[in-house]
Amino acid sequence: MSGLKLTIDTAAWRAHQRALVDATPGIIPVAKGNGYGFGLERLAAEARSLGVTRLAVGLPHEVARVREHFDGDIVILQPWRPLDAKAVELVRDPRVITTVSRLEDIEVLGNVGADFRPRAVLEVLTSMRRHGLDPEDLAAAEAAAALLDVEGWTIHLPLHSEQTVAEARELSRKAVEAYRAPLWLSHIPSTTAQEISAELTAPGEDLPVRLRVGTALWLGARSAYRTTASVLDVHEVKRGDRIGYHQHRAPGDGWVVVLSGGTAHGIGMEAPTSGSTVRAKAISVATGALEAAGRALSPYTIDGRKRMFVEPPHMQSSMVLVPSSAQPPTVGDEVPVEVRMTTAAFDEVVEA
Repeated sequence: MSGLKLTIDTAAWRAHQRALVDATPGIIPVAKGNGYGFGLERLAAEARSLGVTRLAVGLPHEVARVREHFDGDIVILQPWRPLDAKAVELVRDPRVITTVSRLEDIEVLGNVGADFRPRAVLEVLTSMRRHGLDPEDLAAAEAAAALLDVEGWTIHLPLHSEQTVAEARELSRKAVEAYRAPLWLSHIPSTTAQEISAELTAPGEDLPVRLRVGTALWLGARSAYRTTASVLDVHEVKRGDRIGYHQHRAPGDGWVVVLSGGTAHGIGMEAPTSGSTVRAKAISVATGALEAAGRALSPYTIDGRKRMFVEPPHMQSSMVLVPSSAQPPTVGDEVPVEVRMTTAAFDEVVEA
């Protein structure tokens, strides 16, 4: 009996990857965190098979997990800081490209060693206000180029909108005017990236625009993978029976179903939502009302419907209520479970 399981239709998954890579010149795949649920090592191997020359990871310590599975350059997305010992160590790795986002770090990074020039991309501050050089400070790139092997400008944009495209164009223009180097962008269509490249490239000049892509590459083909949980136990209950750690009373006749998957797998753990659409806001209100009444909808589907948690998920299992009007599963069955792939940890990954 397996626990929380991810099943991948590898032919469909890889067909989607190949189509996206072919449609995105200069794509830089992103593999970070939990590897979008698939694992960093697996994504690195997929990137190698796709023939790309660069792979981006989130943190310095993730480099070790991908370097044996990928032959090209490895970009660290988290900006370099002199107090991070691992980041300082990796500066000397000829395959590693460091991200620099502060003026004060340029000189420090450039003087880490006298016998080499660290490879780096310079990050431009966007309206996200996360990391980056202020657009007014981009002229510092000339000085940076004397100390570093500057491979380009990286511009991490908000999620795609008309404003995002306008911002991409404006910041790209300012960056290239300050120092002519390739542009590495995110969250805009490939066609827009190519338009920006054409607008900014002088005759006879090679000024590529590359796109960093993670979610759309690995999670874009939703039908190419599925997530399931195993039924560990089924217990019939009557209305009023005490159940769970907290001994709440069963709201009606039915079954308590114990399923694989708990907080250790990312079950029941979700990111805050902006509620940017009417539907999202309505769901948030409805969910909040259920939780205020001591009820919470689980991500497990049994007999065609998501079922209520008995109580918050445990570390490695969850308990849900199935009413007497539904057909209960049997021990050993697998049931669909909806997970957030960027926080999920699976017990088993199967290629179909």
